[in-house]
Amino acid sequence: MELSALFWLLGGLGLLVLGAEWLVRGASRLAARAGVSPLVIGLTVVAFGTSAPELAVSVSSALSGRADLALGNVVGSNISNVLLILGASAIVTPLLVAARLIRLEVPIMVGVSVAVWALALDGTLARAEGVLLIAGAVGYGVLQVRQSQRETATVNQEYARGFGGPPARWARDVGRVLAGCALLVVGSGLLVEGAVVAARALGVSELVIGLTIVAAGTSLPELATSILAAARGERDIAVGNVVGSNIFNMLLVLGTSAAVAPQGIAVSPAALRFDLPVMITVALACLPIFASGHVIARWEGALFLSYYGAYLLYLGLHSAGHDSLPLFSAAMVAFALPLTAITLGVVGLRAWRGSSGRGTRQ
Repeated sequence: MELSALFWLLGGLGLLVLGAEWLVRGASRLAARAGVSPLVIGLTVVAFGTSAPELAVSVSSALSGRADLALGNVVGSNISNVLLILGASAIVTPLLVAARLIRLEVPIMVGVSVAVWALALDGTLARAEGVLLIAGAVGYGVLQVRQSQRETATVNQEYARGFGGPPARWARDVGRVLAGCALLVVGSGLLVEGAVVAARALGVSELVIGLTIVAAGTSLPELATSILAAARGERDIAVGNVVGSNIFNMLLVLGTSAAVAPQGIAVSPAALRFDLPVMITVALACLPIFASGHVIARWEGALFLSYYGAYLLYLGLHSAGHDSLPLFSAAMVAFALPLTAITLGVVGLRAWRGSSGRGTRQ
């Protein structure tokens, strides 16, 4: 890889992470002083803030005609958010899953994932479809405001500890928001340019670069936020941040990218055949694991991480046209996937029996 590409990649990632941090902190404190509840801040402002790098990179890619990079960034980020970030966070400490996430947010994440795949079946996410996804993001935000009124004071206090902070001046917070946005714009430009140069140097497609290097890089804010929340003991915030970010990625990030692109976003057959179905499968896998005692155990986190490694290995073998790809694919289909399906089925059945038992006793 050329040194210039490496410089652009690392410089862009650094600016994206710093810009997202300033945007999250400034916007959270502004919203808190404006009377917005801490829960709404956590599930909307923070989730959007940690998705801001994906938004900046995907919109920049769409405007420059690099549709594969724009789509790969969103799809790859959603896959890494669940498999890498939740997996790593659960290994730090088992993660608590609020009942509301199982009842509302995860089904929304699954539904939106399927909807994006359905809209892309014709090979294009048109501008009108992008506007439809943006409308969904607005509707999701309104839903969060209404749902927050039903949350308990304990949950609100927890979100306040996770995303609040000492009072500061309005001007300082506004400055942080503006500076964060500026860093995101500059960082996204550097990252996109570096990704394109890296793809050419390595001889792989922009879709693969978007699914791997760019997706992992733009997911750094979610990774930092979730692991920090888990280490602090705010373990349900770690899960909520990931699920909320995934929903925003598909509705707002992908929607905006499709809306601003002159011809919409072209969706490659490879993404339709493999990457989008993987994103849907990962979202579906959250349901039984989240419902198993409302905890993501360490072994489940290790399972997530192992599948993320397998996913990256598949992309690497496929892009290189390696001779071992058919053997690897056959092993996954014949052994790994059925074993995982059985495990998730048992976990889901136990969760269902546990909830039924509690309902009977009540």
